[in-house]
Amino acid sequence: MLHDGKNHDESSAPSLAGAAASVKIPKTVWALGLVSLFMDVSSEIIHALLPLFLTTTLGASVALVGLIDGVAEATASISKIFSGYISDRIGRRKPLILLGYGLGALSKPLFAIAGSASVVLGARFADRIGKGLRGAPRDALVADMTPIAIRGRAFGLRQSLDTVGAFLGPLLAIGLMLTLANNIRAVFWVAIIPGVVAVLLVLFGVEDRRGSADAQSPVPVRTHDLLRLDRAFWGVVAIGVVFTLARFSEAFLILKANAEGLPLALAPLVLVVMNIVYALGAYPAGAWSDRVPAARLLLWGLACLIAADIVIAFTSGIIGAFVGIALWGAHMAMTQGLFAKLVADHAPPELRGSAYGVFNLATGLALLAASVIAGVLWDRWGSSATFAAGAAFAGLAFLLLACRRNTSGQSSDG
Repeated sequence: MLHDGKNHDESSAPSLAGAAASVKIPKTVWALGLVSLFMDVSSEIIHALLPLFLTTTLGASVALVGLIDGVAEATASISKIFSGYISDRIGRRKPLILLGYGLGALSKPLFAIAGSASVVLGARFADRIGKGLRGAPRDALVADMTPIAIRGRAFGLRQSLDTVGAFLGPLLAIGLMLTLANNIRAVFWVAIIPGVVAVLLVLFGVEDRRGSADAQSPVPVRTHDLLRLDRAFWGVVAIGVVFTLARFSEAFLILKANAEGLPLALAPLVLVVMNIVYALGAYPAGAWSDRVPAARLLLWGLACLIAADIVIAFTSGIIGAFVGIALWGAHMAMTQGLFAKLVADHAPPELRGSAYGVFNLATGLALLAASVIAGVLWDRWGSSATFAAGAAFAGLAFLLLACRRNTSGQSSDG
């Protein structure tokens, strides 16, 4: 069974709603959201153009694009398990958050000077190590600072601000491409600026975990303490892995839209549309997750992902592609903040960083496999095969989760 950290019977719902309404989201959560916003502006200016930069400027194959994206995300996930454990061990979150965002900012110039796909891989590697260093401690700090009654709202807010940056970045990329006559390298240089702003916000706007809402004084964590992560937590990990196998890199959405006729300068519109839907839905979905079983949101998210893959695989033209892209954003809104909340709900406060690291390692390896498979399918049988396979994986995940929910025999479990 997948529990969401509290009882969802009808007698407890009003008291939980009242408690949540009376509690404000901590300032550090807002600060972390703004940090994510600016770093995402920086990263998405680059990522919105990177698949086409690789294939048109550097002559890389689509399979290589999938491999680079998969290796990059797997690197981030492997880094998270170490950073999460270290942040638990030292009882501090901010140093690793600062180091991670700093490395992300320092990696940006490498994209602008890249002369081969191998240099891009190196830049993505460094950037994703930075993401891995900051990701688990950042999510753990959100949980540390936030009362359980509003935890879904807090993760939804951070995710929403993050996603605002994820559509502002591509919008800026479009404007810069038009202004700079499609000079992708010049656009990459501009992306450095918001990355520096993100680092400054960490330095001066983020407090460390000493003000945590429910964590006790930190006690150094030892490796064998990880055995205290219980069956409920590993259930969350298992569902996250199956879910991630159905969701490959968004780079394939950009390539699909371009193949359907979207001009190079407007390619970032793919991420704009996806992330507008994502940003608008993330906070309401987070608030909803404080009140309803988790499985209900996950099933709705999977339904959106299945619909997105089917539309993209079996319709032609830009309109069909963008309908699928919007549905993809809806599934992200319903699921990404929810998984962050579920990990916090199922891990002891002193092991949260480690728990996020384990979860992200498992799902990152799944994303690597999914992206590599997607790229190979595209090169051999075309884009329709890639998205049809995604729909099949998502359908399998839907059936597994639905069966798991039904066999639990309790509608109060998510």
